[in-house]
Amino acid sequence: MTKRTWFGLAMTAVACVAIASPAFLGVFNSTYKVKSSSELGKAKCAVCHTKGKELDPYGEDLKKALGGAKKLSPEVLAKVEGLDSDKDGVKNSDELKKGTLPGDAKSK
Repeated sequence: MTKRTWFGLAMTAVACVAIASPAFLGVFNSTYKVKSSSELGKAKCAVCHTKGKELDPYGEDLKKALGGAKKLSPEVLAKVEGLDSDKDGVKNSDELKKGTLPGDAKSK
């Protein structure tokens, strides 16, 4: 492989790690005290992702709130609580309290 190919592969790997990581899920779960038996707890990475690194509306809002930061924090999460990411008429904060998915309009 050429240096250019290796560089491209390395950059792709870094981008994937920066977008989602177990650390993000850990911060999310501890901030919202997610119960593993809830819809939210069972979703794990699907709270923000639809498939692979593709983001749902809530994940997109979090990405904007991160503003290029590499670490998720309770302060970043708070920035999107007042939004209705999935446009289902229920604020993200209310869905999170109920244990439902703020990025899925079918989950209220």
